[in-house]
Amino acid sequence: MRELSLTDFRSYHRLRLALDGRSVVLTGDNGVGKTNLLEAISFLAPGQGLRRARLGAVTRIDADAGWAVAAAVDLPQSPGVATRLGTGLVAAEDGSLSDRRIVRIDGQQQTGTGRLAELLSVSWLTPEMDRLFLEGASGRRRFLDRLVLGFDAGHGRRVNAYEKAMRDRSRLLRDRGRSADPGWLDALEAAMAEHGVAVAAARCEMLSRLAAILEQRGDVFPVPILALEGELEQWLADQRPAVEVEDAFCALLAASRQRDMEAGRALAGPHRTDMLAWHKPTGMPAADCSTGQQKAMLISIVLANARLLRTAGTPPLLLLDEVVAHLDAVRRAALFDEIEALGAQAWLTGTDRQLFAGLGCRAQHFEVADGIISEVAAL
Repeated sequence: MRELSLTDFRSYHRLRLALDGRSVVLTGDNGVGKTNLLEAISFLAPGQGLRRARLGAVTRIDADAGWAVAAAVDLPQSPGVATRLGTGLVAAEDGSLSDRRIVRIDGQQQTGTGRLAELLSVSWLTPEMDRLFLEGASGRRRFLDRLVLGFDAGHGRRVNAYEKAMRDRSRLLRDRGRSADPGWLDALEAAMAEHGVAVAAARCEMLSRLAAILEQRGDVFPVPILALEGELEQWLADQRPAVEVEDAFCALLAASRQRDMEAGRALAGPHRTDMLAWHKPTGMPAADCSTGQQKAMLISIVLANARLLRTAGTPPLLLLDEVVAHLDAVRRAALFDEIEALGAQAWLTGTDRQLFAGLGCRAQHFEVADGIISEVAAL
């Protein structure tokens, strides 16, 4: 990234940062707007950003015309020419804000956010993710799906298509019960099977890639063992053809109509898949590991994903919010060296400048204070 501009985003009225392509360190007290900057960058990818906020909720207080985030980025697809990406919400004539954000690439408005995933990969770690292995499976699915998006820009559309068909089926069963049109149910279940198997296969492929690259490299961050728990994933792991798995899932859904009607939701499918993890050196489930071990395993997964993206020719933007504060000196140095080796631009935040001394001139350093950002010399 060579330039970042914000308009009426969270605590920022107007901001323009000139960048030189190195990684970026943002330091300052808690609550001064460091994470807001990372969140703005996360909107250069599809989805709701790293806080999963409502789009209208990120508008600056007292602003009534929406918000905007824009960046000039160097992309492998356009060497030597910066690509301009922009996204945001624009107020309608009556002052209301849309529930869909606008995306522009080099000034051309796009039909959705999917094109962003085709151009740029953005990965993040935040303090809220420290409980990823302790809380429900939905957070782990979102985490994995975000990794898949870096290699398959259509993955998000397939997840959305599956979930829409699932909601429509649940609504039909709820509203019509046993009198629901069987042909309509068959069609919805066929759509769930088509999109659901594609989603499950992409997740399986992602975990296979991660496992291979984690095995190649042993470093100071512990290597986790990863696995998927779900019907479709198990059938695919048994080397059954995708068409056969689709047929089996259709049959399962048809046989489960009464059960799902009583439950008010589908009780089987990739919307219930879980990503399981174990600490490889001890074999201990990730949920039973210490907070430090869990954090280190998460970093290991994110770095492995970044290596895969580098191999594919598209090093990601890494947004690492308060990550180094929980690392000892050896792991901090290893993280900084890995970022440099990846050729990725990382954005790191923290309250203590001294923790980033090991990065030195490998990064641009900025102090953040009450929405004002000033570049400072490296320690």
